[in-house]
This record gives sequence, C-alpha cells and structure tokens, in this order.
Amino acid sequence: MAGLQKNTPAPQDITVHGASRVLEVSFADGASFRIPFELMRVYSPSAEVQGHGPGQEVLQTGKRLVDLEGLEPVGNYAIKPTFSDGHDSGLFTWEYLYFLGSEQDQLWADYERRLQAAGTERDAPMPEKAGAGCSSHAH
Repeated sequence: MAGLQKNTPAPQDITVHGASRVLEVSFADGASFRIPFELMRVYSPSAEVQGHGPGQEVLQTGKRLVDLEGLEPVGNYAIKPTFSDGHDSGLFTWEYLYFLGSEQDQLWADYERRLQAAGTERDAPMPEKAGAGCSSHAH
C-alpha cells in the first residue's frame, strides 16, 4: 500500500473504545490516532476486502455500526481484529495502523468517492455473494 513506512515506530498503547467504536493507538514517536472501527473494516487488509490484485477490491457497505469483538496480537508486528460481522482475516501491521490513522481524512474521502461511483450508500447492505470462492460471475 502506498504511504506505508517500513520504519514506523511500534505502538506504545492500544485502547479499544467500544462505546465510540474507535481504536486508539499511540506510537513511540508521539503520534496518536483514533481509528474508527468502520474505517478499519472498510479498509481491512484482507484478501476478502482488497481482492487478489489491483482492481479486485470489494467495496464494503453497511459497516457504520460494526463493533470490535476481539483483538489478538500477532507477533511483535500486528494485531488481528474480529469484527461483529464475523470478519477476522485482516492482519493490521503497525505500519498499516499508522497509515490508517495518519491518512484517515483522505481515506474517508476516497471511500465516499468509491461509494458514489458505485451508485451506492455507506449504509447499504452488502450484496449477497453469488456462488463460491472469489468468483463474481453469475451463472
């Protein structure tokens, strides 16, 4: 992903704020971000969201009220959240969390543009998946 820095400092503190649906992450360089669960879910680094290559991203909708049900550490480099909609396959590295936090205004604007281009809304339900696997071809 563009904007990721390999020398990103490690988080000093990670706090889940369930009532306000934000993950607060404070880094060793003094930066602190409040990342909404919705933003994390919409930009999950998983193949389910990002696809298997450029142009295969799956636009996420209906995630405004998603909650964080679990948060597991992954080594010394990432966390693995479990969201209330069952999504749990994204590994959020320290670099990716820093990117989400520092670029969230631009990410929200990009998300709004993608929604508009798709002719859908932020709170629209996700369409049902047709068939199995990653194929989106109708039979």
